[in-house]
Order: sequence, then structure tokens, then C-alpha cells
Amino acid sequence: MRIDPIQLTSKQSMFYDYKYNYQAVSDRFAYSPYEAGTWEERLSHLKNQTYPREGLADVLHEMNVRWQAPEQSLENIGKLRDEDSVVVIAGQQAGLLTGPLYSVHKIISVLQLAKQKEKALGKPVIPVFWLAGEDHDFDEINHVMMKNEGRMKKMTIDHIPETKASVSDIAIDQEKAPQWLRDVFLAVNETEYTQDFYLEVQRLLTQSETYSDFFAKLVYALFPDEGLVIVDAHDPSVRAIESPYFKTMINQNEKMAQGVYAALQKNRQQGYETLLDSEMEDAHLFYHRGIERILLTRDEEGDFRGKHNEVAFTKEELLQVAEESPEQLSNNVVTRPLMQEALFPVLAFIGGPGEINYWSALKPAFDAADLRMPPVLPRISFTLVDRKTEQSLEKFQIEANQAIRHGVAEQKLKWVASMSYPPIEQLSRQVKHEIARVHAPIREKSADFGADLEQLADKNLQYLLENIDFMEKRLNQSLEERHQYEMDLFDDIELTLHPLNGLQERVWGIVPWINQYGKGLFQQMNRHDLSFEHDHYVVYL
Repeated sequence: MRIDPIQLTSKQSMFYDYKYNYQAVSDRFAYSPYEAGTWEERLSHLKNQTYPREGLADVLHEMNVRWQAPEQSLENIGKLRDEDSVVVIAGQQAGLLTGPLYSVHKIISVLQLAKQKEKALGKPVIPVFWLAGEDHDFDEINHVMMKNEGRMKKMTIDHIPETKASVSDIAIDQEKAPQWLRDVFLAVNETEYTQDFYLEVQRLLTQSETYSDFFAKLVYALFPDEGLVIVDAHDPSVRAIESPYFKTMINQNEKMAQGVYAALQKNRQQGYETLLDSEMEDAHLFYHRGIERILLTRDEEGDFRGKHNEVAFTKEELLQVAEESPEQLSNNVVTRPLMQEALFPVLAFIGGPGEINYWSALKPAFDAADLRMPPVLPRISFTLVDRKTEQSLEKFQIEANQAIRHGVAEQKLKWVASMSYPPIEQLSRQVKHEIARVHAPIREKSADFGADLEQLADKNLQYLLENIDFMEKRLNQSLEERHQYEMDLFDDIELTLHPLNGLQERVWGIVPWINQYGKGLFQQMNRHDLSFEHDHYVVYL
């Protein structure tokens, strides 16, 4: 395995400025992640804060034992009781088979930074993954993308929840899920790793009650020795610890919402993308009625209502819910970072471009809750290159950097054109030029007989030129058919490195790669020392 850094320029202006022009956006964050003094300063701040360490460690231990977490993870949970310990944290929804590759890349990022900062600071730094089990958009996580007949195909599980429930409340359909899993594995060619990995994943699936359980167990199978700690934010035991923090969010709700709204307006006025939707009346909290999750807003009287008037509470009534039944409340994207900060001694949060974009509007919410936003570090990003793809890049003299950024459609056209001499496009242009030259006297003479014949002559020329276009297209098709093998190689490069005109990590999942290189692939990647200064890494397998 060889891992080389490359530079990718982000298309998102906020993320670009955060990485390369931090001063332009520094007022939106509490720390610069690029200054050496940041980490000691943050550590000093954390020493003066109090956290529910004992209760949280008890809950995490029970939760992770249920997931059959590795011993190293349970040891790290014990370290959380140490007043000197801190955490590096990232989060994601519970995607099927971990979802797109960037979920695994986030985990590697957390493990890397925790290891680096523990060495640099001489304090226990625990890698934590916040599993957003309260999220209810099942359509976002109910599928994986698999390569099928030269394209990426969405393979969706045949399970439609009866209500809009949180993912951690959705029981796995143990009839449909195994069939879906079989179909996923049938989409890959059998290798020496296929059967063992399939049987292990099948076992984890049948032993899991919910999709969050399945996610956690699979992640621990992929990273058994790294000491990662997973927390399901939707676990009722976690909610019980969160009770006082929900009260703060209710009491400071209007101030938080106004601050976030104003920050978003500022971003818009300065030309930054606004990926976060937020209005002045948003409460940024959900209420759970049974397993239904209801988004709350604030009315003119300061009372809290469902967005579609499903429920209604006075402020005092909602505070009582937070006190007596905190499991009936959950956070949205605005208040989730605040809850994360309240529960854990967060040395750093790791996020992708979209997350950093919406975190840029959250500082007023942190301030209103009397919390301090942690350093925010862009996650590490990877593209995996298998041996066949690497050989194809070498064959056509294409830089991996170029293929990852822009794809290879242009190189494909140039290559096929170079297989014809003279090039078909050039030959077509020459023929068109000659036809137009020879046709000119007819057009000139037609003009003498009136406008009608002049128009007819122009149409006649256009017809002749269109026929040349048709012949050019057919000749190119014939040329491509003659070189179908090479055309397929170009298509494979495109599908592997630039699928759906984007990064591999946003489309591909883990199964094809583990099937080819074994379950230890991502552990191998994590054994490398990876700097957060680089935009992107190319992993040659």
C-alpha cells in the first residue's frame, strides 16, 4: 500500500476559505485549527469545565458491551473517567454497511488525530464516533451503491418503516435484510475474502436489533484494535444525562435561534453557500411521540409547537419534559454540536466540507448556551486506486490527480481521435470546408433568382453538412467499437475515481474494496501517519 497526498480545490467557498484563508472566516469560529498554540489553549479551557464523566462512562460501557465492542474500546471508555482525558469526535448517520466510504474516512480521521494529539499533549485522547441514531430520514441510509454493468447502481433494502421513526428505533426486518445482503454480495466477483466477510456481516446483521446496532458492530469488526468508542446519541440512557442541557437549550432557545439566523444572513451577504436552513422561529429541537419524531418551532407567545401543529407546549411544560422524560427530546443539526460539547470534553471536532459550512453559523448558539465551540478540523479524504485502475492510468499516461478531479472523458475522446490518421474530426472539417467552397456558386446564382431559391440553397448546404456530421459520428462509433477494450478501461477509470462526476468516497461503499483486499484494509490505512495539512490522499492498493 502506498499513500500519496494530492491537492483538491474545494468548490465550496466557505470550506476553501476555512482551509486557505482562515482570517476571512475566523470570527465564525473559536479556534484556528492551524495554530500550534490552539491545542494547549483548548486543553486549558477543558480543565476548567465540568462534564458528566462517571455517568457517561457507565452508559457508554453498557452500550458498547451490548455491541460486543473490543477490549481496547472498553478501556478507553474507562479512561473517560480520568479528569485529564479529552476526546476527538466526529459523527454520522448509521448507513447500511457503514454507508459511503467517507464514513470510514471520518473514523480514520478521528483515530489519526487522537493518536497525534495524545503524543503531543501527553494526555489521554479518546477517539469517539457520535452515531446520530435520532435521525429519521431512512431514505438517506437505506441503500448502498454498487458497480453494475458499467455504472453505479443503487441497491435499496426492501423495508419501508411504518412511521417516520428515528433510525435507532427501526427494527431490522430479518426477512428482507438478509436477502438484500445476499444481493449486495452477488454484485461482486468472488475472491478469497468474499465468503468469510459475507458470513461475518450476515452474523452481525442477524445479531442486531436495529440499524444503529448493525452499524456499530460492523465498525468494530473493521477497527477491532484502535480503541474507538461509539455513542448512540438516541439511547435513552444518554438522554437521561442530557436533561439539564436540554433545559439550557429551551431557556436560551430564542437567543440561540436569532444568533444562528443572523449568522446565516451574514454568510449569504458575503457570498458563502448556506447549506443550513434556519428561521427565527425554529426551536432546533425534536419531540418524540411514541416513535414519531416531531420538529418543534416557537410561536409569537414563546410557546413550542410541532411544525405542523402536531403538539403544543408552553415553555414550562417543555422544561418539565426535559426534567422528567428527556428521552422524548432530541437535537437537530444546530443543537447536536452543543449537546456533544456539553457531554464530552471535546479537544476537537472533525467534519467534512458540508459540516464545516453549517458550523460556521453555530458560534452564536454555543455562546447562548454558555459553551465554547471546539477547534473544528477538516476530515481526511481518500481515493482508493486498485491495481487494474493504476495500470490503466499508466497505460494512457493519465495523472491520478487529474482523473480524481475531473474524470477522464476528455482524455478518452482525445485518445480515440488519435487512433485515426488523419483524425476523423479534422477530416470532417476539411470536407465541410470543401463542400461549402464548391457549393458557393450555386448559392450565389440562386440569390439572383430571388429570396426563396436563396433560402433553398442555404438549406441544401445545411443538409449536406449535416450528412457529414452523421458520417463523422458513425466513423467515431466504428472507431470506438474497434477499440472497445480501451474504451472500457477509460470507463472503469471514470467509474472508480470520478463516479457520478464526484469523489469516489461519496458514492462507493466498503464491500467491493474489502472483497478485493480483505477486512484489514482500513486498519492498514490507519497505520500510516497522515497529516491533516493535506487535502486528499490517493491510496494505491
